[in-house]
Amino acid sequence: MWLRRGFFRWLYPAAIVLPAWMLIGWAIFNAGGWTFLGVLLIAAPAVLVGELIITLLIRARPTVRAERAVSWWDVLGVTVWHGLVIAFGCFIEPVFLAILLAAVVAFLVIFWSSLRQLWGEARGSIRRGWAGTGPADLPTDAPTDADVRDRARQHAEVIVVNEVGRPGDGRNVH
Repeated sequence: MWLRRGFFRWLYPAAIVLPAWMLIGWAIFNAGGWTFLGVLLIAAPAVLVGELIITLLIRARPTVRAERAVSWWDVLGVTVWHGLVIAFGCFIEPVFLAILLAAVVAFLVIFWSSLRQLWGEARGSIRRGWAGTGPADLPTDAPTDADVRDRARQHAEVIVVNEVGRPGDGRNVH
């Protein structure tokens, strides 16, 4: 659980750290001027926006919000994608294009996985809202007047006030 919670906390900082790593990696590995423009104008903003989209999709799920932990599928997808972004920031010339394509594919996979998980959780709440399954359609164990009176007799401190509406005052007539 600690690992899943750690990933939950890491999602927002990753949106800043990963694009910054690409700029730092460019400086460390002397990637060149055109690469700098590509990173500055395309790669870093794409990773920033992609990370925010993934973060919002993951954190939109009710189970993630309740547990404050991502799913194991999220851990796998985020690990692969972030690993590829970090490898991309190393600017290894022979495999540069392969890493870039793998990072794009990993992003698309985690995007669709997050959407599928969100839809799966939302579908249950949508079904509960359909006619015949709402709270008004559930059987109730509403106490009868006799039950209320019996409880009032047992607890002498209880005062029961029965309010009856009159026609025209906007309340239901009993």
